[in-house]
Amino acid sequence: MTTRTDPDLPTTNDASAWAGRSLGEREVGWDERDAILFALAVGARPDQLELVFERDLRVLPTFALTLAQWAPDVLGSAGAFDVGTALHGSQRLEVLAPLPAAGSTVLAARVGEVWDKGAAAVFEVVVECPYVRATWSIFAPGRGGFGGQRGPGRTAGPEGDPAATVAMDIAANAAALYRLTGDRHHIHIDPDAAARIGQPRPILHGLATLSAAVLAAASARGASPADLSLVEGRFSSPVFPGERVRVPVWDDGSFRVETERGVAIDGARALFG
Repeated sequence: MTTRTDPDLPTTNDASAWAGRSLGEREVGWDERDAILFALAVGARPDQLELVFERDLRVLPTFALTLAQWAPDVLGSAGAFDVGTALHGSQRLEVLAPLPAAGSTVLAARVGEVWDKGAAAVFEVVVECPYVRATWSIFAPGRGGFGGQRGPGRTAGPEGDPAATVAMDIAANAAALYRLTGDRHHIHIDPDAAARIGQPRPILHGLATLSAAVLAAASARGASPADLSLVEGRFSSPVFPGERVRVPVWDDGSFRVETERGVAIDGARALFG
């Protein structure tokens, strides 16, 4: 991974000053092993050969989010918000073209909108390349109150009964595997770090849960997960490795991820083809 440009840093503590700022560019590369490891880490079965066998490998599109994870990290380390209290609020991924089984690309990152929620700010981090456009929404307590617009509210939930509900067992080693794709924050592996954020044990990465839900949604829709064209969702509560979750899926592509404690991802959609 090669840094191509440096971030464009504001000289004020006003959160709104980050809007539109460049976070730099990076050239990233991957090979078949990286793509297969990612698919296995998020729950691809060994018989889903298009995702786990190099012969005719198709890359699960959410793999691109691991290539772009550096961008929100750059924003936090640059001082836009307190990395100890900020939360990954939601995620959107638009697929522009299929990722090749092996290759490289240049990712350009910037801050999108910065919304004022009063007690907090929400920073949008947008990462683009010829293959995808990804948007992180980072909820940052203590950074609001600057007089900006509140931004969009929550998406209304789907109406009626789901077309199907898929039960999904999260592997006990899911977080340990997913860390190897790039996100090595300690709350996903270290019980002490998890305890410091009020969790009884390490939690699964939100993006791992979202990718696992894509597999479930594809199964419910009779689609190939590799044909994903858009996915988005809001992270509501954690998922733990080793537990079973339910993924109700509606005909319009809406879905939720539910645990025995409540909803883990809502306001979600996955479209294929």
